[in-house]
Amino acid sequence: MSSKSIRKGLILAAGYGSRLEGVSAVTEFKPLTPILGVPLIFRTIDSLSKAGCDEILIVLGYGHSEIKKAILESYKGDIPLEFIFNEKYDLSNGVSVLSAKDLVSEVFIMTMADHVLGDSLMEIARDYKPEPHSAALLVDYKIDSIFDMDDATKVLSKDGKIVSIGKQIEEFNCIDTGVFVCTKGLIDSLEKFYKKNGDASISNGVQDLASSNRMHTIDIGDGFWQDVDTPEMFEYVERVLKKNDPK
Repeated sequence: MSSKSIRKGLILAAGYGSRLEGVSAVTEFKPLTPILGVPLIFRTIDSLSKAGCDEILIVLGYGHSEIKKAILESYKGDIPLEFIFNEKYDLSNGVSVLSAKDLVSEVFIMTMADHVLGDSLMEIARDYKPEPHSAALLVDYKIDSIFDMDDATKVLSKDGKIVSIGKQIEEFNCIDTGVFVCTKGLIDSLEKFYKKNGDASISNGVQDLASSNRMHTIDIGDGFWQDVDTPEMFEYVERVLKKNDPK
């Protein structure tokens, strides 16, 4: 890939976010929920900016009109934003990825609107060059530091490649951080699964790539990340951010 190639960022923000309901007094929408005064979606946009993205695609579903309006009214960044409406937002998150299939670049960085990500993760994502028709997932081997292991997506990685992934797998050695460096190989895997099953999660696409040794893992080392799915996670990440500025 040429250093001058456009690299897009993809933010998935289509879900209901019901488990975080009631946390914020200013909004009912999860992507707009502020963490120390900064809405989650703006933290994610800033993270993708640090990852070197030239344009950011935001997939919306539940509350799409209100969320898009709120973002456009407050956004002061330089990176162009493009909004995509996933009308099937009641399905799994892979369908949100597929809704952006015609707009992503050949290499793109994907994450979720409800993840708080340290700068070092995004620098790792920025510098990683994926192999053709493959993808890579940033993973955390610091298993003892995971805030909510029951909710975490577990990964078994061997020799830098994913063997299996899922919340319920029994054998694992690292955790999915929700940051992916992708090629359109992931799109192809998701599309194949969706056509067969009428739904597709990102994990389905990851597992398909893994079956042909095309799904890589990248160790984040000491890097910080936290998804914000519940009030407990919300309180935890605010405590961490107040204490220091994790990288």
